[in-house]
Amino acid sequence: MVERAREELVATGARPRRPVLSGADSLTPRERKVAKLAAEGRSNREIAQELFVTERTVETHVRHALQKLEVSSRREIGKALDEPRAT
Repeated sequence: MVERAREELVATGARPRRPVLSGADSLTPRERKVAKLAAEGRSNREIAQELFVTERTVETHVRHALQKLEVSSRREIGKALDEPRAT
């Protein structure tokens, strides 16, 4: 029944909402890459150089990752991603 309603909405040109994701699943591929590098202890400058982006872009991705993962520091990112943390 839900699928049929969705199909009818799509047929009228409506766009169904995407499912709301949380935690690590909510990260974009680039946010995930930046978060992983930050969790390994890399600086924003090092991440920017490796990914060929500006430091400001890295800062934005790190900020978004912190918010989406609901952590308050770069050190907590690794745990939230279920990967080894930098010490």
